[in-house]
Amino acid sequence: MERVYLETTIPSYLTGKLNRDIVVAAQQQVTREWWDTARFDYELYISEAVVFECTRGDEEAVHRRLNIINGLSILKTNEEVENLAEVLFKMLGIPEKSKLDAVHLAFTVVFEINHLLTWNCRHLAHGEIREKIHNYCFKNSLFEPMIVTPLELMRRD
Repeated sequence: MERVYLETTIPSYLTGKLNRDIVVAAQQQVTREWWDTARFDYELYISEAVVFECTRGDEEAVHRRLNIINGLSILKTNEEVENLAEVLFKMLGIPEKSKLDAVHLAFTVVFEINHLLTWNCRHLAHGEIREKIHNYCFKNSLFEPMIVTPLELMRRD
């Protein structure tokens, strides 16, 4: 069974109130459909970084996010993840406030998770970023996860 790492946008979109922005609202709906149907086809993982991000913000929202991730396999931070995250952070030019995006990516590379599932299309699921990640992983003989949105992992019935 293929493995999927859920980046923090996934539990956030699953549990958030329907957004007024029509694009975000559509992404929330797709995420909910993926969760209700396709998630059973994969082994799901999160990391300590996801847990940390899910505990931030409005108390009710925190509670909803924690309920969603409860019971998922949690990957633990190690030196290899930390070192790779630092390299990716610099290489990809990720802003300091978004540094955990590099951490999520590092978890999927180090633990060889097939897919990094995200709606973060600025720092992760973006063509130029994917190309840089591909080139870096290839050059350094590292595992390369597929960075995808829930739409890209929907069942094709």
